[in-house]
Amino acid sequence: MTQYVRTATRKSARDRLMAAGALCAATALGLTGLTAGSAAAAPAKPRADYNGDGYADLAVGVPGATVGGQAKAGYVSVVWGGANGLGGHGSTTVSQSTAGVPGTAEAGDEFGKAVDSNDMNGDGYADLIVGAPGEDMGTAANAGSVAVVWGSASGFKGGFTAASGSDESRGFGRILTTGDFDKDGDKDIALNTHADETSSLAMRPGPFTAGSPAALSRIDGWHFAGPTVVTSGDFDGDGGDDIALAYGGGESNGTRVLSRASGEWEPIWGTGETSRTALAAGDFDGDGTTDLAIGDVQPNAESEGPAACEDRLGGAVLTVYGKKGGKLGDGGDSCTTQSSPSVGGDAEADDNFGARLASANVDQDGIDELIVGADTEAIGTAKSAGAYWVLASLGTGEAFVGPSFNQNSTDVAGTAEADDRLGAAVTTGDYNGDGYPDLAVGAPGEDGKGGVWYAPTPKDGPNPPVTSVTPGKLGLSGVTQYGSVLSR
Repeated sequence: MTQYVRTATRKSARDRLMAAGALCAATALGLTGLTAGSAAAAPAKPRADYNGDGYADLAVGVPGATVGGQAKAGYVSVVWGGANGLGGHGSTTVSQSTAGVPGTAEAGDEFGKAVDSNDMNGDGYADLIVGAPGEDMGTAANAGSVAVVWGSASGFKGGFTAASGSDESRGFGRILTTGDFDKDGDKDIALNTHADETSSLAMRPGPFTAGSPAALSRIDGWHFAGPTVVTSGDFDGDGGDDIALAYGGGESNGTRVLSRASGEWEPIWGTGETSRTALAAGDFDGDGTTDLAIGDVQPNAESEGPAACEDRLGGAVLTVYGKKGGKLGDGGDSCTTQSSPSVGGDAEADDNFGARLASANVDQDGIDELIVGADTEAIGTAKSAGAYWVLASLGTGEAFVGPSFNQNSTDVAGTAEADDRLGAAVTTGDYNGDGYPDLAVGAPGEDGKGGVWYAPTPKDGPNPPVTSVTPGKLGLSGVTQYGSVLSR
């Protein structure tokens, strides 16, 4: 078994980690004794601690699940964290058939298509923010909605409809993120909206209480195009939340970062490069500023200049750096592919490298790592078996480094099989409460129903095994594609 190497010298640490082949937060997932998750009255600290027991929990969106005989009504599976990590402390499901959750579970609602976690009412417990883009509102089919489901010491306690479409085929809630974007102390929701020929990203401001204004305000908009993925982070260094979004459609493609520090939404960075699936914010070079990673980056076909990442075989990740005293982009950029030196695996067409991204300071050295998924990576002759990486930056302008992991890797549960799609979703959280972020990696094609691979990060010593949490082990029914949607 290999060990993490922690040292103040970043490059030395990364060289040693590469030599050991242990940069990934390899982990284990205990899956026995699935009983109800315990809860303490202490306020939640992790972003996704719904019951306030001090352990991060994992929310898995299952929009294709059958609920009460209604196909694709959808639900969210919440796997409780605890001292034994994910899988050893029970789970629960939240759907529109759950008491207090707004709406009714109906065929095609796709409740759980997008899921985020945040303390939306300031009570110290994380809440679930759930998109249901197929929700019918009266006679308006597929108008879509976004609900907030309240966390508490005893589990989930009712919910609140934060936003909903009023016309047919609006699809509200397909993508979303949360943060205090207007800097007023209340958490807000950014979500997609749609009209006949236009789409936009809009903000539903907090507070989320009965009688609070529910009007949406426009963040950005497009004609014959729309947002494809969105995330939040402090990109201008003012201590508040900003929006990073990618968009595409027709001849309009790109990525933008916007801030409302002045009271109005203003662009602070942009490029014609875009992503269909993944953005991640993190301080990847350790200079105290937030950087932006754009996964499976796509060129702007209308641009006459050179592409930011000329080598895109199998997928590329474009990382744009901030700079102390400057702004996003002032620190330069870098591209990472499987052809980059010291990146595990071989670049092949249609690998989908970077199709999913997350970030966390896995080794607690003050510098964030980038977790990368490639769900259509072939492992031997097994097509679309999937793989994931935990990569580290060696500095601005340089590609990230790190080995790849799959179900044929040592101490990783299972066997790499065609269409498992490991890496189709990635997220992080301190699920075992030891102070180090762990990994959760989705494999929605596993055995036809899906699963999540849990990789705890070792504080010292060898990496524990990477184990799986599956619908069968959790006692779930009506499940398809479990692990395709993972909340932050």
